Amino acid sequence: MSKKLAQTPPMGWNSWDCYGASVREDEVRANAEYMAKKLKQYGWEYVVVDIQWYEPNAKSDQYNPHTPLVMDEYSRLLPAVNRFPSAADGQGFKPLGDYIHSLGLKFGIHILRGIPRQAVAQKTKILGTNYTAADIADINSVCDWNTDMYGVDPTKPGAQEYYNSIFQLYAGWGVDYVKVDDITRPYRRGEIELIHNAIKNSGREMVLSLSPGPTPVIEGDHVAKHANLWRMSDDFWDRWDLLYAMFERADAWSAFIGPGHWPDADMLPLGRIGIRSAGGDRYTRFTKDEQITLMTLWTMMRSPLMFGGDLCYNDEWTTGLITNEEVLQITNSSHSNRQLYRDGDLIAWTAVGEDGSFYLAHFNLGEEAADLSTDLSQLGLSGTYLVRDLWAKEDMETTNTGIITNVPAHGAVLMKLTRQEG
Repeated sequence: MSKKLAQTPPMGWNSWDCYGASVREDEVRANAEYMAKKLKQYGWEYVVVDIQWYEPNAKSDQYNPHTPLVMDEYSRLLPAVNRFPSAADGQGFKPLGDYIHSLGLKFGIHILRGIPRQAVAQKTKILGTNYTAADIADINSVCDWNTDMYGVDPTKPGAQEYYNSIFQLYAGWGVDYVKVDDITRPYRRGEIELIHNAIKNSGREMVLSLSPGPTPVIEGDHVAKHANLWRMSDDFWDRWDLLYAMFERADAWSAFIGPGHWPDADMLPLGRIGIRSAGGDRYTRFTKDEQITLMTLWTMMRSPLMFGGDLCYNDEWTTGLITNEEVLQITNSSHSNRQLYRDGDLIAWTAVGEDGSFYLAHFNLGEEAADLSTDLSQLGLSGTYLVRDLWAKEDMETTNTGIITNVPAHGAVLMKLTRQEG
């Protein structure tokens, strides 16, 4: 893993919110094609296959306990051919990765930390060693929501070689992004370091994403050194209480925002989600005001942007949310992103643009419309500024004192302040 990677927050699509553990190759390809045609020009580039691509019988977000997994003789999981036909004849994900690359996009996969329990039971080999899966497994280190894996004991001979072997496999497939799950809650420092080293040893640059969350803030320095992004919360869905809670998390993590290391507020549960995943087939339950609030917070805190809905069903509203170039400029090129103040349910965030402009977001988490007021002095500014509403794409006013906005309940106003000469 290189800190030259993810110099801006990764932007892409992940299969979990719409297809749970059951996504098929045709669905991945369709979303990749949509992204290449309609979103790549706006910076969207990663196509990520989420959990259990090696499970032939996955049907939803509900895991089949102790189910047989597709695995090679070296304890390494492989794509289920009935779901990913191009993986036939031992090709793994290379054909799918090649196709995604041919579209000018990047390819990502999800893995669970550790080694398959079935490999431990069968005492299958670790590539290039005399060790077996049973020699390196920590059978007391298990995921509390999935039965596929045992943890790897970082102190055991063969542990680094195992992780090296799976990342060599992924490098051969052309993987650009790896989301490693069940590794930050609790925080598995030893296995994070093994994976960090394995990526360096693989000969291929890969973005490293860690899940689920909440990652302990006390581990901020370690995780920022060893990963490119890490989750701030458990799975984020289309519920107002989860969005409300994200503001406190974003504030707590803001000191760690920076090139190559991004606190991750999780996927965007927008558009059509739950097709074969949690909560059932639906369009997002967030109101339009709440969707504006979601996108405004994610951009102002420079969270990675991973779209969760099936892109092929996006309507004009949803497309507008994720293709507003003035808003995405904050994700791609702002700095000094932080909460400016919080007064109960009224919150302001600020950031600085690369052109010297300033960004200001007013959030109203309350149940009734409210006025928010920010003086230029609170931003450390003096002089005259043109205020532009980035969601409305229109100039609001010129001011030399401050800004007052009327913000709807659960809503946000996102503004750019540009100094006026003279």
